[in-house]
Formats: sequence, C-alpha cells, structure tokens
Amino acid sequence: MNARGIAKRSFDVLCFIALTVALHAQTQTPAKPFQPEVGQPGKDVVWVPSPQALVDKMLDMAKVTPQDFVMDLGSGDGRTVITAAKRGARATGIEYNPDMVALSKSNAAKEGVGSKVTFVQADLFQTDLSQPTVITMFLLPSINMKLRPTLLNLKPGTRIVSNSFDMEDWSPDESATVGPNGCTSWCNAMLWIVPAKVQGRWKTPQGDLNITQTFQILSGTLGSTPITGRMLGDQIKFTAGAAEYTGRVNGNSIQGGNLSATRVN
Repeated sequence: MNARGIAKRSFDVLCFIALTVALHAQTQTPAKPFQPEVGQPGKDVVWVPSPQALVDKMLDMAKVTPQDFVMDLGSGDGRTVITAAKRGARATGIEYNPDMVALSKSNAAKEGVGSKVTFVQADLFQTDLSQPTVITMFLLPSINMKLRPTLLNLKPGTRIVSNSFDMEDWSPDESATVGPNGCTSWCNAMLWIVPAKVQGRWKTPQGDLNITQTFQILSGTLGSTPITGRMLGDQIKFTAGAAEYTGRVNGNSIQGGNLSATRVN
C-alpha cells in the first residue's frame, strides 16, 4: 500500500473511533439526581432526618411566629427551614454538604417557599449565630457542647431547640416527646431559652441582692434572706422568704414587676 492509501486508512480509523465515542456518549445513562441516604457521612455528623412530627413540635415549643428569624444548624434536606417558612418566619439553613444545599433549595421551591428561605453551604462553627431569634439543631452531644459557650453568649431570650441530644448540665427549660402515632424514632425535643447574666451584687430598696447563677437557676440572698429562683431569658423570678419578686433585666438594671435593682458588681 502506498503512502496515500495508508493516510486514507488512518483517516478512516480515526473517523470510526470518533463515531464510536460519539455514539457511546449518546447512549450513556444520564446521571441520577442526588438522593441523600440516611446515615451518610458529613463533616461533623451523619445525616439522619428529623421526623416531620418532631420538627413541628420543636417549632411549637419555640413559639415560632412571622416575627422570628429561624436558623437550622445542619439543615440537611431543608425540612425544618421549609416548615418555619410556612409559618411565616424568615428562615436560613446552614449545611456543609453542597449537594444537600442544592436539594434543600429544590425542595423549598417545590413547597412554594423558595423565595422565603436561604440555604448556605458553610461550617456551622464559622457561622454568625447572633442574629437568629430561634436556633434549631439535630447534632451530636459533643457538637452541642462545643457550641454551648457560643449559645450562652447569645442575646437573652434566644430560643434553642434540639432534637434528642441535650447540653449536659445545662438543663432544658422545656422537654417534650412526640407519641408513637406521629414519631417512632428521634422523638424527643428540648428547649433552652438563653438566660440573661445576673450573677453578682445588686442594690434594691429591700437591701443588697446577691445572686449566684448556674445557667438559668438562681440562688443567693436578699439582705439576709436566702433566695431561690430562675431566669427565663431576660425575665427574673425568685422568692425570698414568703415574698416573690419578678422583673426584667436590661444590662445593669432590673425593672418591671415588683423588683427594682441596679448592679453593683
């Protein structure tokens, strides 16, 4: 075979290869849409979705209204954020897995709330938590404890709701379990309300008020009378002997109810 024939044969072979590749590409099965799997690994936790009945209970406990800004940490497929948005709240999901973020946006659009929610691909430990009025989460106990110092420094009254896992010695202000008709696993919800920091000495018309604070639980003395009480966000309530005192904390002062006090140290 002469050089011209060899060149033509080579050209024919290349054309055949190109055609084969093109036909193969056309017959390839299209990539399947992303489908999350229960137990799939994530950055800090595996993904297990909260049952919808438990999501509803968590938002009920937090008393979510259209005036709230709800942030879900580890938002998964977006169901908590979507449910909050359906209640009229502004809602954001923080999720590390970009595939889950895309799925959440798609789910929100299908539920008609795509324009009312935000999903952010981010590390929850690098996220500003100071703006939400409600924080929801379904994280491991070790993650809860790592977050706890940050949560305790949030604005008093911020509501934090967790699916199943607690904050060790920071006892919840409220707990609830969804019954078997609505939930069969991961059915416990716990609510914490960030307490104002009141430990120290305060001046009152009744004498010095000395408060020792352990999370929301209060002890100490009013004058020489022992007190017992608790915080609920910025609301303080305690008894001293037969008397009960209530007020609202605003920085270094307490007013409202029947208590007037100014912080000394």
